[in-house]
Amino acid sequence: MRLVTEIPHPRYKIQIFNYNSKYIVKIELGQFEQVYKIGETDVMGLDDVVTMVNDSLLKNALNRFVEMRADWETAFKELYTKK
Repeated sequence: MRLVTEIPHPRYKIQIFNYNSKYIVKIELGQFEQVYKIGETDVMGLDDVVTMVNDSLLKNALNRFVEMRADWETAFKELYTKK
């Protein structure tokens, strides 16, 4: 997997990779990450992929990160209440 670019952002670590004829967009926030795979033939190039990482996508990603954290906290609570 080859890193092709990073998108600077004050909250997230955003990286775009190229692997197996796909662009892989990885968005990280703390201990959580989300990954999106886009076929190279589905876009006109890297610029299209960068354009897709817009405010709307990142807002929705934040909502998912909040849900992921809540799920993880629930899993911890369930683990320790069973003991």
